[in-house]
Amino acid sequence: MKIDELSLYSVPEGQSKYVEEPRTQLEENISQLRHHCEPYTSFCQEIYSHTKPKVDHFVQWGVDNYNYLQNAPPGFFPRLGVIGFAGFVGLLFARGSKIKKLVYPPFFMGLGASVYYPQQAITIARITGEKLYDWGLRGYIVIEDLWKQNFQKPGNVKNSPGNK
Repeated sequence: MKIDELSLYSVPEGQSKYVEEPRTQLEENISQLRHHCEPYTSFCQEIYSHTKPKVDHFVQWGVDNYNYLQNAPPGFFPRLGVIGFAGFVGLLFARGSKIKKLVYPPFFMGLGASVYYPQQAITIARITGEKLYDWGLRGYIVIEDLWKQNFQKPGNVKNSPGNK
C-alpha cells in the first residue's frame, strides 16, 4: 500500500492561491516613517555595538575592584589612607596656584605610594621616563623640521643644496 492510498494521509484536492491584500494608509505611513528613520537607527546600532564592549569592560573592572576591596590583603587600607593623606597634604601645599594644585597632590600621592610599592614605582618611573624622552625627541624633530622649512634663507651658502 502507498501512503496516498491510506485515508489518514489523503490530501484534499484543491487549488489555493495567495492573494496579497493592498496596504492601508496606516501601513504605508509606517513604512515611510521606517524608511526615513533607517539611517538614524543604523547609526544608533553602530554606536551601540561600538560602545557596548567598552561599557561591559568598565562594568567588569568595577566588579573586579569591588571584589578586591571586599577581600583586600592585610594592611591595604592603612596604606591607602597614608597615600590619600599625602594627596591631601599636597593639596594644602598647593595654595595660590592652579598649576600647583594640579602637580602637588599627584606628586605627593606618588611619593606616598612609592614608599609602600617601590618595585611598581620604579617600573612606572622607567616607563614614564621613556615616554617623556620619546615625546621630547619627537618635539625636537618637529621643531627642527619647521625651523628648516620656515627660517632658512634661500641665498644662504651654507644651507644651499649644491654645497651638501
